[in-house]
Order: sequence, then structure tokens, then C-alpha cells
Amino acid sequence: MATPSPSPAPRATEQHRAPQRPASKLPASKQPAVDLVQLPPAAINALAAGDLDTANRLSPVPLTRHFSSDRQSLWKYRSAQLAAAPDDAGWVTGAIVDRTSGQAVGCAGFHGPPDTDGMVELGYSVDPLLRRRGYARAALELLLARAAREPAVRTVRATVSPDNEASRNLVLQYGFVENGSQWDDEDGLEIIYEVSAGPQ
Repeated sequence: MATPSPSPAPRATEQHRAPQRPASKLPASKQPAVDLVQLPPAAINALAAGDLDTANRLSPVPLTRHFSSDRQSLWKYRSAQLAAAPDDAGWVTGAIVDRTSGQAVGCAGFHGPPDTDGMVELGYSVDPLLRRRGYARAALELLLARAAREPAVRTVRATVSPDNEASRNLVLQYGFVENGSQWDDEDGLEIIYEVSAGPQ
């Protein structure tokens, strides 16, 4: 699955112009209703330290062990990122929250604000115990909608491991096309997929 990368932006190769995203999408009725909830920096710092209890005291929503044990390296990177650039807080990884249950089911967000070319990279990760329920799709749609509303965003990127067929198939359904590859120091080889930001 495309997850928020905990390492600095890797080197990209074979870059091309991002394609236009088609207007058609799968019916919203086939997926759960979710919100993306921003986590306060103090909660992110606690997750970076592996302290789920403190993170839950500081978080606006209850977090599962997936946030600490599975994603600690991500939060370490985000903690350092926000210490250096506090204004990134509105863009970076937050919690995917099921509106019906109020449960945090995973995390999703952008790696940061758009770069000088208007590109944002997104990522998402769903708790392994809660996968195959449509949460990744719902989170992806919210991120694409956010990108479409931002005048500074022209291109949306997702990076996917070559063996992650489920995530590759998901982004392809939303008009992403392969646009090169890169090496990530933690995740290894990743295939770059991009689509132009635009109206939903």
C-alpha cells in the first residue's frame, strides 16, 4: 500500500508530464464515510517516542497500536519535519477516522505542502486488522479532493512498491499512471505514479 514515507525525498528517475485524471470514479456508496483528522504536534512527538498512551491523551481521536508499533518510523520523521517547518502541520499525516464508529482506522496525508513545481505526494496506511473495508479508497478520495481545492497543487504523486498489487490497482482506478521510479532508503524500490490535480 502506498504509505507516507518516513525518509527524505528519494531520487526520482524517468520523470514525465502528469496525466489528466478522468472524471469518473467508483460510487461513494461502496465505501465507508471517513474524515482525515489532524494530530497535534505533541501527539505526533509521543507516537515518535512509541508512547501510545500519551499520544491518546493528546489526540482528538483514539488511536490504535498500529499508529505506534507499525508506524513509529513515520512519526519520527514527521516529528522532526514539524520541528523544522511548523507550517507543514496542515498537510502532513493525520488519522483516518470512521465517521460512524469514531475509530481511527489508519493514517493518511501528504508528505508536505506542494513543492516549487506544484507537486504533492500522498500516502496512506490502514490498520492490518481493518483492511479490505474501503478505508484506503475513502482516504485517497479525500486527499485527491483536497489537492483539487488547492490552487498551488498541479500534480499528485503516489509511490508504490512493485509487489504491492492492491495499492497499485487502487491508484490506477483514479487516473494515476506510472511515471518513473525511485529508491527509498527504508522501503527500497518504489514505482512513481502521478495524476494532475483537478476538479472532482
